[in-house]
Amino acid sequence: MRVQSLTLAVAGAALLAPAPAPSPAPVSAGLTAAARPSTSAPAVVREGDVQAADLLAKVRGCTQVSNGRYRSDDGARADIPVCGKRGAVFWKADMDIDCDGRPGRRCNSRSDPLFSDATAYQQSDGRELDAETLPYIVVPGVSDIWNHRDHDIRAGSVAAVIYEDRVQYAVVGDIGPRHIIGEASYATAKALGIRPDPIGGGTDAGVTYLVFKDSRVSPIESHRAAATLGESLARKFVKEN
Repeated sequence: MRVQSLTLAVAGAALLAPAPAPSPAPVSAGLTAAARPSTSAPAVVREGDVQAADLLAKVRGCTQVSNGRYRSDDGARADIPVCGKRGAVFWKADMDIDCDGRPGRRCNSRSDPLFSDATAYQQSDGRELDAETLPYIVVPGVSDIWNHRDHDIRAGSVAAVIYEDRVQYAVVGDIGPRHIIGEASYATAKALGIRPDPIGGGTDAGVTYLVFKDSRVSPIESHRAAATLGESLARKFVKEN
């Protein structure tokens, strides 16, 4: 069951000048922007050359960096640690669908009873993030379980989200409950071939969230920048771990 993300007030300073809205057309060699939402089965979007198997081979074990463990949903066992590797942190969890932010055709108060029209972080033009078109992940709120800021994870940090044989690059775009982990935007799920509906969508297990330390996409809404930087950091991660 999806739990609504907690929205945090963020100072209104813009990151950089606004970037063009994401496009479904290719953005550079080997990179494609997230597909537009549709009512049909999710289209699989492949980005870059780093293989899911290569990344997963580097995160088989877990050196726990969180003080405790998270739940996948309210009422579930707290059995998900945040793990650390050189240059990154990661966790293996389910995927709940975050539809919060700017209302659209698929993400709105009619389609999602837990919808919030705000995200913890905003675009460079001050508008809320668009969950339908921007691949982003949700990190838990700061607590005694774990503080993402202590690991140089912040707004716009780059993540490689891995599901089966697919890799989708995303940014840290929202903050969720302090005791739950495993949530990403409509666009992230859709690009991975996961049903993106905020009600009844997502997947119960099998998702790895690999977040690169001290990384930042600016402006946060540029998926092109996230894919380019993510591919570079993923190559480095595979080589150095």
